[in-house]
Parts: sequence; structure tokens; C-alpha cells
Amino acid sequence: MTTVVTPQELHARYRNTFGRVGGYLPRNPAAIDEFHKGLTRRAADLKEELHPAVQELADTLRSDGVLRMYVQNMLREVPQEHRHIHTVDELIQYLNVIVTWAPSYDRDPLKQIFLPMSALFGYIRLTPSGNVAFRNQAFGEKLHGILKAWCAYLDSPESAHVLNTRDWFSQSAIELNRLSEYECWNHRDKEHWGFTSFNDFFHRPIQDEFRPLAGNGDPSVIVAPNDGTVYNIQRNVPRSADFWLKGQPYSLENMVYGPQCKDEYVSAFVGGDVYQAFLSVNSFHRWNVPVDGTIEHLEIVPGYPFSHVESASPDPIAYTHSQGYQAHVSTRGLAFIRTGSELGNRLVCAVVIGMEEVSSISWNPEIKVGAPVARGQELGWFSYGGSSMALVFQPGVVDEFTVPFNNPDQHPDDGPTVFVKSQIARAR
Repeated sequence: MTTVVTPQELHARYRNTFGRVGGYLPRNPAAIDEFHKGLTRRAADLKEELHPAVQELADTLRSDGVLRMYVQNMLREVPQEHRHIHTVDELIQYLNVIVTWAPSYDRDPLKQIFLPMSALFGYIRLTPSGNVAFRNQAFGEKLHGILKAWCAYLDSPESAHVLNTRDWFSQSAIELNRLSEYECWNHRDKEHWGFTSFNDFFHRPIQDEFRPLAGNGDPSVIVAPNDGTVYNIQRNVPRSADFWLKGQPYSLENMVYGPQCKDEYVSAFVGGDVYQAFLSVNSFHRWNVPVDGTIEHLEIVPGYPFSHVESASPDPIAYTHSQGYQAHVSTRGLAFIRTGSELGNRLVCAVVIGMEEVSSISWNPEIKVGAPVARGQELGWFSYGGSSMALVFQPGVVDEFTVPFNNPDQHPDDGPTVFVKSQIARAR
């Protein structure tokens, strides 16, 4: 039996999703309805065959009856007034539209949709069957393939058509994204301000003067790896914990473990500390090295796109606080850094978390296993999408955190703002 989520429940859950809080999705859920109606028109006009990545998902849904059941049920569980996707075939057609869609800029924050795929899934993944479907391995793998295809489009010159004075170079977009702080500000005379694609614009480099390195010359100063808002700081982290429950404690064996990772790495961090901050839509989307040391291991661990923590009872912050949950289940890059003797030759792991949409993780080509790294050196960047980042410290590294702890009962956007290369802690 299909249980329809009430409009009130749906709106409450939507208001507290990561995309809504991070500014990637519109404040007013009515804009999601308009977006879906627009997709219907675009799908009707699109005469092309299914993109190969979308076709793979369609084939999987035809051959896997149980998965198709959950996908069909999650469409039916959306309240009638917000149900704009009625069949699995319609969902497939809408994905086929988005896979070659470059996000445009809307001056009205109530209507702005930065993440079209998150907007497509905006209601259906908040249903009981949606919770199950988006944790299904086969479904997640095929969505990951679609996201890779969309990322390839956003890397292509065809996606640069939205980089103009009506969209991302309009005055309000310049102010929102503080483009005058970025290197592109000196190339405004060039076509698309010198950007070759939408992703090239998204992970644009910033001018060094706007992100100075804190504690220059003092290796005991630990610096922020990214721009963002502090989501959580947790000390004395256990090896294993039920990270999917309310409060979402960090579980090291799920967070810093990958197929190529040594189990000793997990053991080394037991009793250590975790710092996590998330990036909003107008954040600087490149990340930097937090401590001096040497790269000991690099790995990218595939995860489940669009999955979020499920609350057994009404919880106004459950979906926003999915960031702790997503640090364990989303695609994430792991960069293990062995500190120098000044910090006791201990380990620090930068956990780069791709949340929502593409969030493709790219390491700086200069970052290689065995290479020395210095605080403030570029570690890598995100391609388009929502994202978060955590640092995991071996016990004995951090003496004190110098940024305020966020109250776990607050919304994450109420946490303190940090800028990349600013001080967040001091080492012992």
C-alpha cells in the first residue's frame, strides 16, 4: 500500500534539505513545481534518443522489478498537487533533458535553481519509497553514470552559453559570487571572461590577496581546507558508530575507509577529532592543504548520490544534518597527510565529500603520493554541485579548535563562516 506524504510534511522536509539550506535550491518550494512543469515542455520538445547513460538506467528499471516498484511508488507518494512526474518513463525523459543542461542564473532567490537534478528529485526522494530507492546500489550506480555524463557536458564548451551578462555575469550574480575577488575579474574583456566551460567557471581560482595564509611560518597553526560554514566539530571520535541515527556521530570505519585503504589508517584515528564545514553555492570551490607534511595515500571512494538520513519521527533538522550521514555514504576523496616532526609525525585525513548533483572530485596534478605538501597549497577542486569537507585528526594533533563549535540543534547555516587558509585550530 502506497502512503502519500502530506503537503505539510513534504514542505517541512524540503525546507531543511541540504540543497535548500545551502542556497542551491529555491526558498519557495512552489518554484520546484514550476521547474517540473518546464521540464515537461522541454521533454516534449526534445526529439533526440536517450543519452547512453540515461538508457542504462532505463534498462535497469525495466529488468529489476523490485527497484522499479520502489521508483514507481516514490512517484505516487508525492502529494497530488506536487506530483508532476507520474511514470518511470517520464522520469527517464526528464533526466534525458537535464544531462545536457547548463544551469542558468535567476535574479529572484525565491526561484533560483542551481541544481536541476536535485530539483527533479526534490520531492520524490523525501518519500518513504524514495528513501529506499536512493540507497539501492544499482540505482545509485546508474545515477552516478548519468552524473558523470552531465559533468562531461559541463566540462564542454557547449555549456559556456550561460556565461554572459544576462546570467552569471549579471550585476546581482557578480555580487552574490563576489566575482571581483577572483582571477577572472581581470579577464572581463575576453569571451566568457576567459572561461572555457561552465565547470571552468564553477571552480574558478581566487586572487591570493583575498585568501591570505594564517600563521605564515608557524606550523602549529592548522588552516581551513575550504571556504564554508562550520557544520560540526567532534572530539574523541569512535571507530564505529550508528552514523544514520539522530545526532549522527562520526564512524571512522565508514568515513575514512576505502577499498584501497589500509585498516591501520582507521585504527590510527580512533579517539581523534573531526572538523566538518559545508560549502554554499557562492563559496570558493577549491580546497587547500591544512597542515605541512607528506601525502601518504590518495583515494576516491564511490558513494550514493542524493541519499539522506531518514527520520523516524518529525525532525525539523534531520535532512540538513544529513551532512554527517553523507560524510559516510557519499562519494568522497581521501587524502592522508603524514605531518612533520613538529606535529609528531601523525596523520591528518582530508575527506572531500561530494554531495548532491555532480560534485566531481579532482586532485591537483601536483598532489601525488610521496610528495611533500605545505599549508595553503592547492589540494584540488569540486566540479558543479553541493559539497562538504571534513578533516580527521589522529589523537595528539589538535590542542584546541579556535573556531566556535556549532550547536548541534542549530541549522548548519547558523554556524560560523570560515575562509580557506584561515586558522581553525592549533596543534599541540
